[in-house]
Amino acid sequence: MSPEEQKQKRIKTLPGSLYEAVQLTEKSQLVREALGDHAFNSFIQNKKVDWDRYRTHVTDYELKNYLPIL
Repeated sequence: MSPEEQKQKRIKTLPGSLYEAVQLTEKSQLVREALGDHAFNSFIQNKKVDWDRYRTHVTDYELKNYLPIL
């Protein structure tokens, strides 16, 4: 389906990363009400920690390909 068709049918795409998903979730009154303030805040904080660990993780690919050129 083309982007134009998706727009006409009001079909939205999913977030492209955990970071984008957390940003959207932080704005969601529905999720906040479903979880309650305490669980919601803990969930958001935990997902931010997950994202930070993911983005700072050095992969085997990076070690294999980039470490030798340093």
